[in-house]
Amino acid sequence: MIKREVAETVAVQALTWMVSETEVLQIFLNETGASAQDLKEGIKEPEFLASVLDFLMLDDDVVIACCSALNLPNDSLLRARISLPGGFVPDWT
Repeated sequence: MIKREVAETVAVQALTWMVSETEVLQIFLNETGASAQDLKEGIKEPEFLASVLDFLMLDDDVVIACCSALNLPNDSLLRARISLPGGFVPDWT
């Protein structure tokens, strides 16, 4: 688990990357019903940032592209998501 502040920073970086990727952004906006204003306001909300990470992690190719562009390890989005609200990962053992 990483510190929440670090997780929020990774999520903001991922959101910024998503905004630069027109196709990914359009899918996010269509799927969530979010607006450009929601993106601006959501950048300050850990719950919104968590939802961005949830969306990005639906597609492995998107995760790899995002992490590559941000020079982060491929598990960075998951580690950040776990540290944000609702990021509980059950221990199935």
